[in-house]
Amino acid sequence: MDNILSDNEFILDDFNPKSIIKEIANRVKARRIELNLTQQQLANKSGVSYGSIKRFETKHEISLKNLLMIAVVLNATDEFKLLFTQKQYKSIDDIIVMSEKRNRQRASKNEKK
Repeated sequence: MDNILSDNEFILDDFNPKSIIKEIANRVKARRIELNLTQQQLANKSGVSYGSIKRFETKHEISLKNLLMIAVVLNATDEFKLLFTQKQYKSIDDIIVMSEKRNRQRASKNEKK
């Protein structure tokens, strides 16, 4: 069974996993260059191997741990704090609807027990 990260193209627009990671890699490279750091210097400062940094910038592959270590050196950790945060509601109606959904989900889980 293929998933959205497999070699099959999952393209709705530019907002797909491959495009997102490529854009992140490009931003990391741009920030690195802006700070006048070589790949080797970034590797030394971050504790991430030179090969991992090179692979990330060329093939867009990296572990989350290594990406976070690079983000620390590039002063870009605040962006990670925003990932998977709680939804910001625009109105009281949004809150009511979300509360009802949560209650329905909990009820169905309790019914199975």
